[in-house]
Amino acid sequence: MILVDSYGWIEYFGDGPLAGKYASYIEEVREENTVIPAIVVYEVYKKIRRDRGEEKALEAYAQLLRAKVIPVDASLALEAADLSLKLGLGMADALVYATAKREGAKLVTSDEHFKGFENVEFIEKEE
Repeated sequence: MILVDSYGWIEYFGDGPLAGKYASYIEEVREENTVIPAIVVYEVYKKIRRDRGEEKALEAYAQLLRAKVIPVDASLALEAADLSLKLGLGMADALVYATAKREGAKLVTSDEHFKGFENVEFIEKEE
């Protein structure tokens, strides 16, 4: 099971420099192999809509819905808050990491906040 962080989705749908590195993950998204917290839907849709337009944002949204979307409930919120305090993460990052931990998913990202964390596959930015 994997969880592709907002960073990867935005790179892919925004045609960023790491889009190719995320392609194999995103093009293979299925409920059986990928989870995402609802906050990733928010972050990706907002950024893609702002930068690339509504059509591209809706395309990203449709692809996001191929994953198992995990709602933010009270229990996940508490887990995320604890991780935020322990690891110094912001709210969105804490929710992402808490979701990955709860679901037993490997977090795939290029977000520096997660570098060196347990069960994170960090995709390096190209120099």
